[in-house]
Amino acid sequence: MPTDAADPLSHLRTADDDDSDDDDAIIPAQPPSVIDQRIVLTVPAVDAPIAIQLAVDATPGCGGVAWPAGEVLARHLARRGALAGKNVLELGSGTGLVGLVAARLGAAHVCITDQAPLLQIMQTNIGINGLEANVSAAELNWGEALPNGLVQPDVVLAADCVYFEPAFPLLVQTLCDLTAHPPAQPEVLFCYKKRRKADKRFFALLKKHFTWTDVDDAERAVYTRESISLLALHRRPHHAPASSTPTSPTE
Repeated sequence: MPTDAADPLSHLRTADDDDSDDDDAIIPAQPPSVIDQRIVLTVPAVDAPIAIQLAVDATPGCGGVAWPAGEVLARHLARRGALAGKNVLELGSGTGLVGLVAARLGAAHVCITDQAPLLQIMQTNIGINGLEANVSAAELNWGEALPNGLVQPDVVLAADCVYFEPAFPLLVQTLCDLTAHPPAQPEVLFCYKKRRKADKRFFALLKKHFTWTDVDDAERAVYTRESISLLALHRRPHHAPASSTPTSPTE
């Protein structure tokens, strides 16, 4: 019987050893579970490095830990500099890392959003970073109506949001809802790590409503080697043909 409460399938996993020849293993090894931990992530910024404390916990879902595209987007924002006076909305915030960095860069207000099970970890991270004055956490389920009282954002941030195929059309719908009021279009920064061929289906849906361009970024040569793309999304005029949009960014 398994003895690891954090990983009850451990007795079925292969040993974490390249030379292992365990024919009885059923599922592959995995990293240790992340449960109720604290980490500090530091990103270089124009004036001084920004250190963000994060409570991380995979118990409420994969959003409860920091993911690589989120770190890439956070580092880009920090290098780019001040967001003074901007209203910022982050989608699929998870721990809230990207939105918290935006707040440290002087955003007037940041709303970090995700599904209900992640609200507590977002609120915890707002508190331990002392950002209650200009950051709030809200439940936002993709594809559903935007929360009441949501301030029209100047900047929309999304990182590591392409991972669950049934959610693809829902995420596209929410991006459309947030950009549905021309001419006041928010800047949309979308950071994405390619993991599966099925991700192309997301971009096939996205290109019906948006075009995109690669963001000019000093670290692009580094993170593209990890199949990460940082994109600026641009809402397509309703009359524009979708065929003019590029294919998925990692092709």
